[in-house]
Amino acid sequence: MSHVAHELHEEFPDKAQAIHSLRLSNAHFARIADRYHELNRAVHRMETNVEPADDATIEELKKERLKLKDEIAQMIG
Repeated sequence: MSHVAHELHEEFPDKAQAIHSLRLSNAHFARIADRYHELNRAVHRMETNVEPADDATIEELKKERLKLKDEIAQMIG
């Protein structure tokens, strides 16, 4: 499989330690980070036609991923 874009460590390269620490200490953060990862991988599979989906489905997942990214960004400061 090709490179998966939008991984958290790429989106926030200077916040890797904060992400790691929050994953270990904050259950809510861990859940949203896991959901972000799950959505990101699903979008990647759909965009590369590994798991075909219609455009509306892909866009809906991208919107949810963006919402989670915004929440993560607020939490990591």
